[in-house]
Amino acid sequence: MRIEMLVFDGVDEMDVMGPFEVWSHASRRPGFELALVALDGPAEVTGLHGLQFKAPEGLGQPDALFVPGGGWMNRADKGAWVEARRGVMTARIAALAPSLQWIGSVCTGSMLLAEAGLVKGRPTTTNRGAWAELEAFGADLKTNRVVDDGTLIAAGGVTSGIDLALYVVERELGADVADGIAGAMEYTRDRDVYVSAG
Repeated sequence: MRIEMLVFDGVDEMDVMGPFEVWSHASRRPGFELALVALDGPAEVTGLHGLQFKAPEGLGQPDALFVPGGGWMNRADKGAWVEARRGVMTARIAALAPSLQWIGSVCTGSMLLAEAGLVKGRPTTTNRGAWAELEAFGADLKTNRVVDDGTLIAAGGVTSGIDLALYVVERELGADVADGIAGAMEYTRDRDVYVSAG
């Protein structure tokens, strides 16, 4: 499985770095691959709080796509809000989604998925500050830390991305692997997960 994490200027650093740490551990196992990608090719990214880092590749044809948030609630001049207004990223997400095993988000990354038309009628979640906005897109809002609707997996605010990443590892590679990674990170898992019956 290849997971691509889509990053952009104004992204919340913890939305990216928490799951990146988890999936970096998982990628030491055969068949599990991770890449930081930008929309249009390799890019230097400046996060919401000023951290600068590189996305060495552009968005490709992954098995799974993970979309972080940042800059939505304060309508920042860089971040998820601006990307949603531009529409280019959301159009690419919408076009790619049918070919993915799953698409995931943390925090207001789910608002980018909403803008891409992927949440209507589906259980999902986001940062609590954007719950009402997510519901306005027709989502079946759940207040759990992680929400799994099969091909759509979402996490609430900021640090819950770590729990989403560990949940994905458990779903794909087993509980022993996920618990081992959590132990190596000295992280106590929060298992507040809603799993759709559908």
